Amino acid sequence: MQSPELIPVILCGGSGTRLWPLSRESYPKQFLALYGDGRTMLQHTAVRLKGMSAQVPVSNRPIVVCNAEHRFLTAQQLSELGLERPRILLEPAGRNTAPALTLAALLAAEQSQLDHDPVLMVMPADHVIGDEAAFCQAAGEAWKAATKGAMVTFGVVADRPETGYGYIQHGEAADDGIHAIRSFAEKPDRPTAERYLAEGGYSWNSGLFVVRARVWLSAMERFRPDILSACRKAMSHAQADLDFVRPDSAAFNACPSESIDYAVMERLPADTACGIPARVVPLQAGWSDVGAWDALWKVLDHDDNGNAALGETISVESSNSLLVSNGRLVVGIGLADVVVVETPDAVLVTGKAHTQTVKQVVTELKARGQTLADSHRKVHRPWGWYDSIDTGERFQVKRIVVNPGASLSMQMHHHRAEHWVVVRGTAEVTNGEKIMLLSENESTFIPIGHVHRLSNPGKVPLELIEVQSGSYLGEDDIVRFEDTYGRAERAAT
Repeated sequence: MQSPELIPVILCGGSGTRLWPLSRESYPKQFLALYGDGRTMLQHTAVRLKGMSAQVPVSNRPIVVCNAEHRFLTAQQLSELGLERPRILLEPAGRNTAPALTLAALLAAEQSQLDHDPVLMVMPADHVIGDEAAFCQAAGEAWKAATKGAMVTFGVVADRPETGYGYIQHGEAADDGIHAIRSFAEKPDRPTAERYLAEGGYSWNSGLFVVRARVWLSAMERFRPDILSACRKAMSHAQADLDFVRPDSAAFNACPSESIDYAVMERLPADTACGIPARVVPLQAGWSDVGAWDALWKVLDHDDNGNAALGETISVESSNSLLVSNGRLVVGIGLADVVVVETPDAVLVTGKAHTQTVKQVVTELKARGQTLADSHRKVHRPWGWYDSIDTGERFQVKRIVVNPGASLSMQMHHHRAEHWVVVRGTAEVTNGEKIMLLSENESTFIPIGHVHRLSNPGKVPLELIEVQSGSYLGEDDIVRFEDTYGRAERAAT
């Protein structure tokens, strides 16, 4: 009999607020390159199982569950890896991990043969795995257990009394080294975490799961039929668009919010009648969920004084600190256990012991109505990106980069005119009735009320400077007439 296929299910939601100001809601941490070879956390996750493809039939079409607002960013990063036809499930709203996995299981079960129930490997997109060979070996053991009907998670071997993670208490071990699960424990206080470490038999809850699609759906039918019903209704009215699958918004918005742990995993050890064994595979592979800046410091390379860095930085007489530059030179002198993060529009300075408090800053920014919690000065779009480099009364200056073959929407503004100066590449410009090509150092003027469009017909990125002038310069002064990316008429360039 053919072995069941292993389908990576990548959960790509979340806002990563504890990694502000680098992580923002419109561009959260899973889309950032924070470690390694320049690939983003999502990209690392998408190729993580390649090392086991010789032993296990790993699908080359992962299922990625992401926020609808991040769909083009997700598709672009997967395309850069050369992945063909990934299945990107667009959540109309965040409903935690149990509904996300249920959507993926319904899609996988629908697209597989009735006698060939695939195994789903559920991986958050924002985890770091330092030893991918060890991870693949553990994933192979989990796959074997899941093919026999078990619901499997990974217990990270604890090396310190960590209070930021939940714990799994191990039960009896089988011959293959996989343990039954005795119980789950919430994030403990320090004395309790020290007791877990001293007693042994406890591991950190990784948030990684392996389960057959129909086994998961059976568990949801037993424990959370309300979530399953809402997800089934959402998928029954789903629409396909290129690589995107769009569940019905109204049905999914009515779905309760719940995690995989609370909905199913924590119920299995006590409910032996359900027939789904709960198993845990020990994992010792340099795992981290990079939940805050101190966690990132731990996974990065350190100099002789324990300092870690991203970007252009200099450390002098400093120790055990993290310096992050997103453009400008960052210099740390005489620092100890400090985190400094620079972006074009915000700078964070905090002691490493207080990095969990960064989330409160994001909450405060939202309460003030400031956009710094939501977006960067540099804003990514499906056609490329723009950076608002200067602004003042009645003017704004943007640096715009358009990807090869991409184009902005055909649009018009009621309140502003625009001057475009090409810096690099070739621009195809629609300006009213005229269509023209502009090369480097050439420019054009778009009067108020003129229908216009900017396209890049070349094979290199198109870069230009845009100067806006007028009585109102907000992003909602856009009337769209045609758009390659199917975006609704809304506040976006």
